[in-house]
Amino acid sequence: MGIVLGIESSCDETAAALVDSERRIVAQRIASQDDAHRPYGGVVPEIAARAHAERVTPLVAATLADAGMTLADVDAVAATAGPGLIGGVMVGLVSAKALAMASDKPLIAINHLEGHALSPRLADPSLQFPYLLLLVSGGHCQLLLVEGVGRYRRLGTTIDDALGEAFDKTAKILGLGFPGGPAVERLALTGDARKVPLPRPLLGSAEPHFSFAGLKSAVLRAKDAGIHADADIAAAFQQAAIDCVIDRTRKALLRQAQDERIAVTALVVAGGVAANQAVRSGLEGLAGEYALPFVAPPLALCTDNAAMIAWAGIERLGQSDPLDFAARPRWPLDPDAAPVRGAGVKA
Repeated sequence: MGIVLGIESSCDETAAALVDSERRIVAQRIASQDDAHRPYGGVVPEIAARAHAERVTPLVAATLADAGMTLADVDAVAATAGPGLIGGVMVGLVSAKALAMASDKPLIAINHLEGHALSPRLADPSLQFPYLLLLVSGGHCQLLLVEGVGRYRRLGTTIDDALGEAFDKTAKILGLGFPGGPAVERLALTGDARKVPLPRPLLGSAEPHFSFAGLKSAVLRAKDAGIHADADIAAAFQQAAIDCVIDRTRKALLRQAQDERIAVTALVVAGGVAANQAVRSGLEGLAGEYALPFVAPPLALCTDNAAMIAWAGIERLGQSDPLDFAARPRWPLDPDAAPVRGAGVKA
């Protein structure tokens, strides 16, 4: 049985976890930075990097202590090596390198997106490759065919904003504070989506790509109009976003159904926005239309966490990366995917 120490520091959560090959989260700790960033309405990279530097070493020590273990007991040290806010990524990766060197253990550099992509397999042992993954977070919105560990084929991506970013910007427009996504979801429960007409960008388009910049701008116009209740705007935004997600995911499922070479085993969602219950419900209904299992990780594994990084390390156990592995602010899961017209570097 293998056990991996994972470290995550790609954004504003400093996290450490120990996960074994039996899919047990032996110990984990997460230090949130919400209070530090709340006055600014979003994550400030410099503040985040300093907080990671202050917290990562004691957090790792506490996680090992929680498990009654030392570095001698782990088989490898895994850390997020990108993509993300480069200052934070460097802090976590350098810390992992030091631990790996000091303990003579392998270093496994993990793509943060792969951590999300594989996290449903940590919680659901029955999930087998290949599966269709909707990866939705603050920085990414992609549809991926997950064919195996390290084998990802991008089917669709955002040409502008990610869905999580659109949720956060909507929260800022409505004065809901930080973090924004959960606040919009809560307010939407009390609103009527039918009262605010909002666009559905790219709905019905041929390619399964996403666009949320226009929707975000429409939310700002609705707020500036001064005639709509905030709860109704939140509900309308969330429903428009879900309509787009379902339409784009259906397009990807139709394409895969036509591909006789590959039959997907499940429709899977991962990433921070996967914690949104309305999004989950819509995707679950879509999966039912295609007689596919719907798989979503527990809420604790949706947002940034080290358990998913440690699990990705378990999936890659036996591999190792050099100690000079460079932190990466951008690191696509499918580097061979063709550029999308109109998309920027985030795609």
